[in-house]
Amino acid sequence: MGTDIIELGRDWVTRHRARLSDLLLAGAAGALALQSEWQAGPGRTAAVLAVSVAAILVRRRWPVPALLAVTAAALLTVVLETPSGALLLVLGALMYSTALHTSHRRPWLYALSVSGILFLAGLLVDFDHWWAASSIGLFAWICGGGALGDAVRNRRAYIAEVTERALQAERTREDEARRRVMDERLRIARELHDVVAHHIAVINVQAGAAGHVIARHPEQAGPVLEVIREASDTVLREIKSVISVLREPGETDSTEPSPGLDRVPDLIRNFAATGFRIELRSDGEPRPLPAIADLAAYRIVQESLTNAHRYGRGAAEVTIAWTARAVTIEVLNDIGAARPGRPTGSGFGLLGMRERAAAAHGTVVAGPAPGGRFRVHVTLPATEPAGPPQHDAAADITAEGDQRS
Repeated sequence: MGTDIIELGRDWVTRHRARLSDLLLAGAAGALALQSEWQAGPGRTAAVLAVSVAAILVRRRWPVPALLAVTAAALLTVVLETPSGALLLVLGALMYSTALHTSHRRPWLYALSVSGILFLAGLLVDFDHWWAASSIGLFAWICGGGALGDAVRNRRAYIAEVTERALQAERTREDEARRRVMDERLRIARELHDVVAHHIAVINVQAGAAGHVIARHPEQAGPVLEVIREASDTVLREIKSVISVLREPGETDSTEPSPGLDRVPDLIRNFAATGFRIELRSDGEPRPLPAIADLAAYRIVQESLTNAHRYGRGAAEVTIAWTARAVTIEVLNDIGAARPGRPTGSGFGLLGMRERAAAAHGTVVAGPAPGGRFRVHVTLPATEPAGPPQHDAAADITAEGDQRS
């Protein structure tokens, strides 16, 4: 219990520290006034005591009025040729408070003005007494109080600014960490969608074909089931490679390269195994692409062919054109006729295309084309771009709902 009382006492002192310091300083000023002014009579003693104590108590709230009041009282004692030592000492404390608690950028003006007024008044009243080396102490005391208050104020302002910058930097780091987490989540979600949507679409088509074949020609079901098995194995491997970024530190990094345009022929062969006809054309001399552009190109082709397989009429055309500065990819397929029970896409596949192209400083345009066809047109830079990716209105995707995923 004694410890609790001590802690409560400490808390109370901490909360009222400023007020307690004012009371102690006011008591010291009052005692000084009594000691130095007692010989001058009770009237003057009471006046000096009242002015000194009142100025000390209100110096935080009204620093300039308190300084002016004590300066006026001290000036009166100088004019009466009985300068009050107590008031002159209080002026130093008040000058400290004025420099500390006001927003004036030049507190030395207050110090020079107060000390200069008192010194000039003293010279006019008693030149021999005030024109002496001892008068330098008045300047030193008043100006020293102002300098100390200004130094403390600047120190507090510096600490406050450093603290604010540290807090701002911490908030910025937290915002950056959250942004990176969101970007990583978006990347993983996009990768999973591209990988899973393609292979599950293949499995779905082949499973439907398997049911038909088993019912009428059981002996022909083997190749269809083999395609389903290979597609499921592939999707499991690709999902494992995507989520490998979540592995614990110290685990062995995967050495399998990210897919790129060089794997498009393998992708087309996988589709061909399901009966989906794809014509691949290449124009120009293939060249290495930046990693992010190469991966984006492969995933966009994969997503486009998956959509064509699910919603088209059994065939598609892929054209890859190479130039010195860019690679252009175009995927065309006939739009399939609407039928009851036909699945409708969420649009995330087309959104993923736009995001991938934008991340690689490229553009995507997707939508219906003349002749009842659906067209995906992609342009990606063939060199490393400078600066962060910028959103371009041309990268927006236009789709009328005929073919979405």
